[in-house]
Amino acid sequence: MKRKTAYLGMMAAAAILLGYIESLLPLYIGVPGVKLGISNLATVFVLYYYGTKEAALVSAVRILVVGFLFGNLFSILFSLAGAALSLLVMAGVKRIRGFSVFGVSMAGGIAHNVGQLIVASFVVENFYILYYLPVLLISGMICGFLIGIASGAVIRRVSPESLKNM
Repeated sequence: MKRKTAYLGMMAAAAILLGYIESLLPLYIGVPGVKLGISNLATVFVLYYYGTKEAALVSAVRILVVGFLFGNLFSILFSLAGAALSLLVMAGVKRIRGFSVFGVSMAGGIAHNVGQLIVASFVVENFYILYYLPVLLISGMICGFLIGIASGAVIRRVSPESLKNM
């Protein structure tokens, strides 16, 4: 149990570091809120190696720490909504036979953007913001695929036995 806790702490720290790096990368494609989501690499990895509860914990810790250090309460709210929907969708899609880590991550990227857009529409009290949906669906799919590639590479290289020996 102590090893698992330590390992999840390391994954949360890695996610926080990736979140900080991402905050330094300027990515502007004309639509606010589009990011690569590289910190979700840790979430996808933990989802595959430990499960949904552990992935939710790592994700929540990352969002709170990164939000308080580099964001604000709105960024925390948007991130929590996106991450919660994303993790629920990824956990469900992961159970469907035939979906690889790429498909799971893509579904998570899309769901993350949808979750954030739903919260944004309530915050600004205007549903015209949903016009961003097509762009956000495409960006979520592309970014989710890229995170899926990275996650798949990490998952293939880390064996379950190596986690037991940590």
